[in-house]
Amino acid sequence: MHEKEQAAQLKKTRGLATGLLVAMAVLFVVARLFQPRFPHLSFVSAFAEAAMVGGLADWFAVTALFRSPLGLPIPHTAIIPRNKDRIGDSLSDFLEHNFITQEIIREELRRIDFAGAAASWLAQPENSRAVSRQIARSVPAILRVIEDDDVRQFMQNRLAAALENTKFAPVVAEVLSVLVAGQHHQAVFDRLVAMAARALEQNKDYIRWKIHENSPRWLPKVIDDKFYHRLIEALQSTLDEMRDEDSEWRLRFQNLTDEFIEQLRTSPEYEEKLDAILGEVLGHPLTRNYIVEVWHDIKSRLEADIASPDSQLITRLERGLHSFGNELLNDAAVQKKLNQWIRIFATETIVGRREVIADLVARVIRKWDADTMSRKLELHVGKDLQYIRINGTLVGGLVGLILHAISLAL
Repeated sequence: MHEKEQAAQLKKTRGLATGLLVAMAVLFVVARLFQPRFPHLSFVSAFAEAAMVGGLADWFAVTALFRSPLGLPIPHTAIIPRNKDRIGDSLSDFLEHNFITQEIIREELRRIDFAGAAASWLAQPENSRAVSRQIARSVPAILRVIEDDDVRQFMQNRLAAALENTKFAPVVAEVLSVLVAGQHHQAVFDRLVAMAARALEQNKDYIRWKIHENSPRWLPKVIDDKFYHRLIEALQSTLDEMRDEDSEWRLRFQNLTDEFIEQLRTSPEYEEKLDAILGEVLGHPLTRNYIVEVWHDIKSRLEADIASPDSQLITRLERGLHSFGNELLNDAAVQKKLNQWIRIFATETIVGRREVIADLVARVIRKWDADTMSRKLELHVGKDLQYIRINGTLVGGLVGLILHAISLAL
């Protein structure tokens, strides 16, 4: 609710409570004036008198919370302004230990289906289209930031520092270990054998010609042909042997691969050689110029595509987001896992920073002046406190009426 609405409601309720108090005062005066002629008005007089006492007492109590009644320096009044900082600290502590806890945050987040809501939203074509266009519109701004000289220099320096502090040999060793575990190196071996067999088949005439070219002139060509055929047969036999899954060649290739991986993991010499190669390649002017040319080409193509009414990037993004939303919407297991991850992350993040969040409340309240603190609280709870005044007036009148009846009965 807006502060203006709160202020209007507070003013209305305060006027009602004050009006009731004034009405009791008028009723008391009238009853006392006519009581000699009409003795039964003593009950009205007792009611009005007690109602005034109750109303005034509650007015004093309510007013004393926010300011000194009638501006008088009465002790233990203006309680909120005088204890502003202490109230802020207590509120901060209460919020930290009673609201921002693992149990409460986890229970509240459990009610929210984050993944399902996101999937349903993205499954709507207009939403996936809007998101894809928003992403595409942000690309030129990102490209301009990257093109900034200061940003580019910073990124280059950070990249150079990261490359300098990174040990590539162990990384390459781990990648190769994964490939070997999946038998991908055997596929490479088969590919190499197939390439060698194809090269041999395509270059038989050249091999025959080289043998004749380099043999002595006095040697009969029949001998050259026999040598050629035996050489080809030996090579083909070796290649066929290599294709065998249990061949000695495969075992040697496996042993060499394992040895190479181990050397990458443990040998400083390999680390130095690999660093030197990478440093020479990455630091070479041709490499840098090539990277710059490729980057500018990619940048110009992206900008042209985004500016086009039939942007392929936007279309693909839209299709991908829409497809992702539909697939996620139909996969309850993935939704459950995503929701669990989000809840764990959100809970740990919020609870881990609860001191900061609670301290923010205390710091904001400390920055408020006493009048601001008093005004804000009065706007939020003042309406209900005015009803206390109204109830105090009416209840006080009833108590006075009962006490007057009891005194007459005695």
